[in-house]
Amino acid sequence: MPKHILIVEDEPNIIESLSFLLERAGYFVSSEKDGSMAMGRIHAHKPDLIILDVMLPNRSGFDILRDIGKMVDGPHVLMLTAKGQARDRQTAEKIGVTRFMTKPFANVEIIETVQDILA
Repeated sequence: MPKHILIVEDEPNIIESLSFLLERAGYFVSSEKDGSMAMGRIHAHKPDLIILDVMLPNRSGFDILRDIGKMVDGPHVLMLTAKGQARDRQTAEKIGVTRFMTKPFANVEIIETVQDILA
């Protein structure tokens, strides 16, 4: 059974390109555009990895990451954001992110990072 990746992102173009790349790499991909709906989807579908944006409608990626950190055996989280400032990276690392990457990203870089996390 393929690993499940949940993309929590509000930009349709990014969802579409990530989904295409990850599905071609053999992963099962789903997505959620709304920060307030993300935790329900995480609990219901138990993804292996979440690709999480910081700036989302209704709830920030940092808030979602904090909630994931409270879960027993929660999923890995790859934070993928345009907010590449050092303090954002430090905040994410402090609250439990698996990896932190900034947009824009190279296709090969995202695939290699996902493969490394899920290995």
